[in-house]
Amino acid sequence: MTHFPQPHPQRRSPRVQLGGSVPAAVRLDDGRCAKGKLQTISETGGMLRLGRPLGEGDFVEVVFQTRTGAVQGMAEMLTPRQATTFWLQPFRYVALGDNDHSNLRMAVESTLDRSFSGITSTGSATGWVS
Repeated sequence: MTHFPQPHPQRRSPRVQLGGSVPAAVRLDDGRCAKGKLQTISETGGMLRLGRPLGEGDFVEVVFQTRTGAVQGMAEMLTPRQATTFWLQPFRYVALGDNDHSNLRMAVESTLDRSFSGITSTGSATGWVS
């Protein structure tokens, strides 16, 4: 069954700062692929670090690996902003499979648990990718 993440109007989904340590693949509607790194992730979306921005409003497939398994979901690209030599582009999930949503939720919670234990989420996130 497909999960459609909905932002909670009273409470923002917790964000995990990854600092660009987790590789991600992005597949566009026309079949082209882009590679990036996850800067931030939450249960409702995230921020990608890209060499070149994607179109605002583009619907894409975002894929990355966690300790609990792969996360593959459909997302809408939001307004990019240029950093020094790269672009930061937020996205919001529009559809995730149940297993993907579960993997994402467990990865976010696991990283948050470690950061509350005195390990920074940026440091702990390097162990996410196999």
